Amino acid sequence: MQRKTISVSIGDDKEITFETGKIARQANGAVLVKSGETVLFTSACANLKPNTTNDFLPMTVDYREKFSSAGKTLGGYLKREGRPSEREILLCRLIDRPIRPMFEEGYFCETQILVYVWSYDGVVSPDPLALCAASAALVISDIPLIKPISAVRVGRIDGKFIINPTMLEQEESDLDLLMAGTEDAVLMIEGYCDFLTEEEVLQAIDFGHSAIKKICHTLSEWQKEVGKPKNREGLRPPIADEVYSAVNEIVEPMLEKTLRIFDKLERETAQSAMKKTVMETLLPEGEEPKYNKLEVETVLKKIQARYLRQMVLEEGLRCDGRKSTDIRPIDIEQGVLPRVHGSSLFTRGETQAMAVCTLGGETMAQRYESLDGDGARRFYLQYTFPPFSVGEVGRSGPPGRREIGHGKLAERALQYSIPEQEQFPYIIRLESNITESNGSSSMASVCGGCLALMNAGVPISRPVSGIAMGLVLENDRHAILSDILGIEDALGDMDFKITGDHDGITAFQMDIKVEGITVEIMRKALEQAKQGRTHILKKMLDVAPTHASEMSEHAPRIETLQVKQSQIGTVIGPGGSQIRDIVAKTGAQIDISDDGIVNIASPNREGLEEAVRIIKGLTAEAEIGKTYTGPIKKIMDFGCFVEILPGKDGLCHISEFDNQRIDDLKKHVKEGDKITVKVLDINQRGQIKLSRKAVLADSNKS
Repeated sequence: MQRKTISVSIGDDKEITFETGKIARQANGAVLVKSGETVLFTSACANLKPNTTNDFLPMTVDYREKFSSAGKTLGGYLKREGRPSEREILLCRLIDRPIRPMFEEGYFCETQILVYVWSYDGVVSPDPLALCAASAALVISDIPLIKPISAVRVGRIDGKFIINPTMLEQEESDLDLLMAGTEDAVLMIEGYCDFLTEEEVLQAIDFGHSAIKKICHTLSEWQKEVGKPKNREGLRPPIADEVYSAVNEIVEPMLEKTLRIFDKLERETAQSAMKKTVMETLLPEGEEPKYNKLEVETVLKKIQARYLRQMVLEEGLRCDGRKSTDIRPIDIEQGVLPRVHGSSLFTRGETQAMAVCTLGGETMAQRYESLDGDGARRFYLQYTFPPFSVGEVGRSGPPGRREIGHGKLAERALQYSIPEQEQFPYIIRLESNITESNGSSSMASVCGGCLALMNAGVPISRPVSGIAMGLVLENDRHAILSDILGIEDALGDMDFKITGDHDGITAFQMDIKVEGITVEIMRKALEQAKQGRTHILKKMLDVAPTHASEMSEHAPRIETLQVKQSQIGTVIGPGGSQIRDIVAKTGAQIDISDDGIVNIASPNREGLEEAVRIIKGLTAEAEIGKTYTGPIKKIMDFGCFVEILPGKDGLCHISEFDNQRIDDLKKHVKEGDKITVKVLDINQRGQIKLSRKAVLADSNKS
């Protein structure tokens, strides 16, 4: 049980410590990572036996935040962590993406990485530490990872870049960039920013990579000291040249005709026919198979990918006939759904999204519970990818990890265009329903979502579009592809999604499958992406030059009032009786925050105006010398009480009721009668002295 540690300092002396040898010694690799008082534990386990049934890596990554790490427990009945939260799922994806391509070739063993937050200080973010911990556990294990990777978060405050900003610094930052890579290359980028330029994004990536190199070097040294020898017994041996020759001989005459079909479904039908021919020829039924089925299928995929890659590099053509910079045809239809608050049908080639915008009051906000506390989002986007969108029969139900990831990317891409609550006091929900897909449905969600917001009358500050870029890299040759297809995503070496407007970027996400992508290639990709997203944005603005001047008649009406904190109780009433009464009378939905902001939402203008009138009356304060008209609430021997403002009574003494002497008020008025009175005085206890006689005197003077 000998504890072995190593530390590295990055940024402004932010120390990260890796520890092993004390905990979970039966795992292939187990590591504690500490920074400040934030501590994460990670295990890496694998079944290192040959796998002959998979043509993919069956790796699962689970990241979980223990609420005890922040001295909390969950608010639910069970008081224990259950299904992963949206945030945890997003972190699982961020860990998986850069690690997956870094295993040795032929590695298809079942692998599991578990990451737990055991201590959280509210200062140091666990996000980049989680990826560093997963990498460290694999590095010191016998699982055949090629080389260490690491991750950092980059922020920017007042133009200055910061490595692993604290939670408070993140709130001030106009950049949130989480990136991972090796000593030699960047592998994954997930960034959101407030309309930064391409050059500023490149500077941030370069700044972050310098810290990544330092962590990776530290992990390499640690591997030499404490790492286990890599177990390569589970690696699948390379496929024999004989298999390549056999498959190539059959498909070579068919490749050009099959892979140059423009239409996706027709092309896939032709590919299925080609695969059937290969299988029937090389693996005839009823005979002892000469070749392994999995190897034949793998080789067929590689031959098709090689043909398409060479077509791009040598001819500058893609399988749908486009050149590298061409964008597919775009069709936009606004307001297609009559009863929703805003809608847009966005079609780009064979990718299509039906985007829907819903507006509502505070109860529509998306609530969440995290280590930093409970909160509510006033803008959120939910993405759905049903199986019919790719012509398949499949699972339909709660969103999967991919759907959550794509939805969050589109949501954060649009976040910087959403108006402040003071300007537009609505909760905004966007849905992106993918109805067709052939590449980059997340970017169609950005475009369609922006258009649906505009159709709903949301005064967005800067409309945003998005585009997905691809890359084919072979030695010293490369081709950057704009608006990639699904097949180009699969066969290419990079998937780079960028959103923004003519002048700046709001989101960028990049996954790289190979090392060797230089800063110059990234710069070129960003410039080509800018041209593409500008082209798409122009198409959007041709259809919707600005947001709708009026909201849908079916959208609720909302108004915001500010009352004094001392008046909150007056609006709510004892046990909530007052606010319930207002809701019952007007049909409005009313929410009051602790700082006195009152949000009033109503399905109709009349109900909204009545609720506003009542609340203003409840919170208005009587003024000495001012005249009010109100009902008599109670008649006493010495005078009557008059409601001059909702819930606010004053006493009109019998001597102040009329110019003539009155012995019995009940002979002149009854409860419920409305009279006009003047405020004579308000004492220190808030009691209001009224006079009807003063009003009569003023009337006689006029």
